[in-house]
Amino acid sequence: MAMTVVKKIWTDEELMHLPHEGKAEVVDGELVLMTPAGLEQEDVGAALVSYLRPYVRRHNLGRVYTSQAGFRMPNGDVRSPDVSFVRIEKLPDGRSPKKFGEFPPDLAVEILAPDETPKDYARKVQEYLVWGVTLVWLIDLNTRTVWVYRKGRKPKRLSENDELDGEEVIPGFRLPVARLFE
Repeated sequence: MAMTVVKKIWTDEELMHLPHEGKAEVVDGELVLMTPAGLEQEDVGAALVSYLRPYVRRHNLGRVYTSQAGFRMPNGDVRSPDVSFVRIEKLPDGRSPKKFGEFPPDLAVEILAPDETPKDYARKVQEYLVWGVTLVWLIDLNTRTVWVYRKGRKPKRLSENDELDGEEVIPGFRLPVARLFE
């Protein structure tokens, strides 16, 4: 995913009204504009959302967001996971805020572009975990695997023969990894 970097301190209002069609994040105080994702990336993201959202809604667990949702970190950066989940207890009155989340998502999912590797995401995964994201899934399209990260634990690599597990973050949610790539 190609990026353009613009230095400036960005307000929520400015970020939310950018005339840009791709994903935007603020990293180290700089605006990073990503080119739109490839179709395979979006297909896998849409598949994950299509399984997660009905489950989360049926059990009134919280909200599932796509790649355009922004979360403002304590250092002022804004991150936008490709898919994220926030527990209902974190949401003001159980509703999605109109602006960026001022809290970490409980689950952050990143989907690697074809020219990316899990190593390219090491900093972002570490930031998520330090910030308080409980569970991070890193989906690698090239190897058709999912890396599962939790603070204080070794990463776990899941193949198409394994299942994603929502653990205590999304209790009872299980999905065969292979379903993401159908």
